[in-house]
Amino acid sequence: MTAPVFVVEEVPTGPECVLEGPEGRHAVSVKRLKPGEALVLTDGRGGWADAVVKAAEGKDRLTVTVSATGREAEPPVRITVLQALPKGDRGEVAVETMTETGVDAIVPWQASRCITQWRGERGAKSLAKWRATAREAGKQSRRVRFPEVAEPVTTKQAAALLAGADLAVVLHEDREAPSGALATAELPATGSIVLVVGPEGGVSPDELAAFAAAGARPCRLGPSVLRTSTAGTAAVAVLLARTGRWS
Repeated sequence: MTAPVFVVEEVPTGPECVLEGPEGRHAVSVKRLKPGEALVLTDGRGGWADAVVKAAEGKDRLTVTVSATGREAEPPVRITVLQALPKGDRGEVAVETMTETGVDAIVPWQASRCITQWRGERGAKSLAKWRATAREAGKQSRRVRFPEVAEPVTTKQAAALLAGADLAVVLHEDREAPSGALATAELPATGSIVLVVGPEGGVSPDELAAFAAAGARPCRLGPSVLRTSTAGTAAVAVLLARTGRWS
């Protein structure tokens, strides 16, 4: 089994480090780590340290000995998902599974057919939940580079992101989508891929036109229609396999 991951503000540079607060409590009281057990410390931005427990004190203090440090390189092809806001807790489901799969960035998108609306305090709380979910899913899946969860965007802002991508794709439920399947689309060797995942009601014709003008093309995943909370995860898996990141 791989070593559990804990988040620190900065990766330690010295031979020893003390883990306290919520992460220390998780290590001591939940994971019940004992002297001699291995763990990984990460800043969530690619930095990491391999460590071994030296001592556990109280309910939330862990002293570890650092054996090695490093930094994970940026991926050659960065994958961003523009995720339309789903209903209920399906947004957290989408963020959790995309993070576990390996997405690099998630951008909430307020599509015209979204039932959910992020406004004011509710929007701030929802964004905080998405970010907390990405952090916890990053830890659970043993990642050392967690996905960025950006501020929500409008359709105009989404189109601008698509215009700057090396490959821009709108996942489309039409099995006869003229651009064909994502599994056979030509992918860039380096740069960025931006995927649009629409709401349960689908991407509107006006939104499709705006995204097409920005250089995005519609692609299907397969013969079945996936929910908005699962389509992004399936698409990211296809791309990670095809770009060699799962090799």
